[in-house]
Amino acid sequence: MKQSAKGIRGMKRTSDHYKYAVMNNSQPAQGELSVMFSGEGMPVPGHGIGPAVHNYYLVHTVLSGQGSFEINGQRFACSRGDTFIIFPDDLFSYFADISEPWHYVWVAFKGHAAEHLLSSLGLSAANPIVHADDIRPLTSLYRKMRAALELNPFPELADLEAGGHLRVFLKELGQLNAGKLAFNSLAILPDIERQIKHAVRWLSYQYAQQISIEELSRNLGYHRTHLSKMFKQFTGVSPMQFLLKVRMDRAKELLNEQNRLSIDQVASSVGYADALYFSKQFRKTYGYSPSEYRAQAQGLH
Repeated sequence: MKQSAKGIRGMKRTSDHYKYAVMNNSQPAQGELSVMFSGEGMPVPGHGIGPAVHNYYLVHTVLSGQGSFEINGQRFACSRGDTFIIFPDDLFSYFADISEPWHYVWVAFKGHAAEHLLSSLGLSAANPIVHADDIRPLTSLYRKMRAALELNPFPELADLEAGGHLRVFLKELGQLNAGKLAFNSLAILPDIERQIKHAVRWLSYQYAQQISIEELSRNLGYHRTHLSKMFKQFTGVSPMQFLLKVRMDRAKELLNEQNRLSIDQVASSVGYADALYFSKQFRKTYGYSPSEYRAQAQGLH
């Protein structure tokens, strides 16, 4: 499918900008995160927007010059390297400096994951500014988002490509804002507790693989005996008991589904190459075989 024209090619002069260009997403997805448009501008001295509200997120990064940004009554002076964020439904305004108007790039996005993600990065209407001494990584990602929207001939693929660059862009903002990351709580935990949380996550994700507690211990830098002791102290069970529970819980989910996987296939899906051994473990855990559980779960008995 040929994509329709979506924006202005090149930087062109307008009545209120020395140069201005924007690329629009003709088919933004209704999902977690999607770029709506991205652009670049060099406004005339004193040019301003607002007071106003948007129903999407809008991020600007200042490449040169200066200006002011205000959101919910807070005013910020912004210059080269500053990124400011406008949040949905928050009253904002921004103005180019009279003597040295800014040159900036921007991206607008939406999605049901955006609010939680930005909050996790420590970014909010109360903390809407991030500074970068080196703006090259950010400006490169702005260019890639605009290029994706301009050059990809398939709207759905353009949205995916631009969205991928947006995620990397937000990661860069998170790194610049590292001291305020809301999900940085692991960093303040004692080393062993942090490692146990990593072990729990690893076992929860990799349960379908042939897992060796010795290998897990080596990767985390602990002797197996010490890791097992500390794991039980924090979780109440040993690593192998935890792994068994994860596997058995997943096996029950698969047996409940209508996909009619064979017992061999269920066993393989939860990390057992030997279906007979899997069945013995399942019976030991629940008191009945996988086949008996499936029959009961599906109301056949």
